[in-house]
Amino acid sequence: MLHVAEAFIDKNYYPTVICRAYKKALEDAIAVLDKIAMSIDVNDRATMLGLVKSCIGTKFTSQFGDLIAVTIDATTTVGVELGQGMREVDIKKYIKVEKVPGGLLEDSRVLQGVTFNKDVVAPGKMRRKIVNPHIILLDCPLEYKKGENQTNAELVKEEDWGVLKMEEEFIENLCVQILKFKPDLVITEKGLSDLACHYLSKADWKNCRNPIVGTEAGLFEIKKIGDEFFAFIVDCKDPKACTILLRGASKDLLNEVERNLQDAMSLARNILENPKLVPGGGGTELTVSATLKQKSSSIEGIEKHPNGENTWIGIDGNTGLIADMQEQKIWDAYNVKAQTFKTAIEAACMLLRIDDIVSGIKKKQAPGAGQAPKPKVETEADADGEQILPD
Repeated sequence: MLHVAEAFIDKNYYPTVICRAYKKALEDAIAVLDKIAMSIDVNDRATMLGLVKSCIGTKFTSQFGDLIAVTIDATTTVGVELGQGMREVDIKKYIKVEKVPGGLLEDSRVLQGVTFNKDVVAPGKMRRKIVNPHIILLDCPLEYKKGENQTNAELVKEEDWGVLKMEEEFIENLCVQILKFKPDLVITEKGLSDLACHYLSKADWKNCRNPIVGTEAGLFEIKKIGDEFFAFIVDCKDPKACTILLRGASKDLLNEVERNLQDAMSLARNILENPKLVPGGGGTELTVSATLKQKSSSIEGIEKHPNGENTWIGIDGNTGLIADMQEQKIWDAYNVKAQTFKTAIEAACMLLRIDDIVSGIKKKQAPGAGQAPKPKVETEADADGEQILPD
C-alpha cells in the first residue's frame, strides 16, 4: 500500500487525501466481506470441529483430534450471552491451562471447575474428598498482622507475656467467626498460621492456601498425580470458568501443545463472538480486489469474479491448484479477516501522515578533525576570583 502511495506523493498529492481514499476502500472491503460471509450454527459440534481442524491443520497437535474437542468445550463453557445475538468469551481470564507432566496426551480433558497444585495443611486430620462442599473464599490472612516497620518487644515482667496472648486470641476470634458459617472448605490467598491450622483442624474441615473462583461446586477432591498433590473442585453447576488439564511425556511437549491450544481457542472465540465465515485460500482477497477495481474503473472483463459466480474460488495450499474453497472446507473467520484489512490500512495511513523524522544519532566527525573542545564549566572558585568593575 505504501508502494502504491509513493506515486501519488511524487505528484504532490497531500497525504490526507490518500488516507481518505484508503479509508473509503476499507469501507468497500468490509461491505464485500458482509456480502460473501456465511453464517454458521455454533451449536453444531461437527462444524466447529472442522473449522478448528482447518485452522491448526499444519500444527503439531493436528493428529490429536481429542485436543481439538477440548478447545471447543472450554470456549463454550466460558461464553456469556450478552443479548441481541452478542456473546463474550474471555479465554485469558476464565480458562486456565494446567500442565502436569506424565501420562498420555490423550488423557487431557476439560474440568468444569478449577484445579490448583495444593495439598491439605493437615493430611491426617482433614478430609480429602467432599461431595457438595460449602466453600468460603477469603482475601485476608489467617494470622496476626505484623507491623509495617521492624518492631522489637522486650518481655521482662510476667505481665508482658500478654502480648503473645493477644496474638493467639486474635487468631482464635478469626476462626470462631469463620466457624459460624459452618463451611466444609475454606480457601485463602493470604498467609495461614500454624495456630489457625490447629483450630480449624479441630473443627474437622479442610483448608487450603490458594484462592479459587467458582460457586455451587459438586465435588472437592485431592488427587496425587505423579509426585505432587492437586486439589480439584469440579462438577460445578452452570460454570463460568474451566480448567484444561494437559498430560504429556515432558514439559517441552506440554509447552508446544499449549501454544497450539491457544491458537485453537482464539479461533473458537472469534467464531463464537461472530459466527460468520469467509472463504480461505486467498479467495476473500481476490473477491475484494476485483470489487475495488470494478468500483475504481469501469473496465469490462473483471466483473466475473465478484458477481457471485466465483466467490469461493481460492488456492489450495497443499496442491497449489485453484479450487473451490467451499468444497475443500478452507475457511477464515470473519473477525480475523476484517481486522487484517483494518490493521493494514490504518498502519499505512499512520505512516503516510509522518512529515519528518528526528534522528538522535550522534554525527560522526571528519577524519583528522580531532576531538571537539569540551565546554568549560564555571565553578564556585572561579566565581569568587572574578573582579567586579566599578560602574
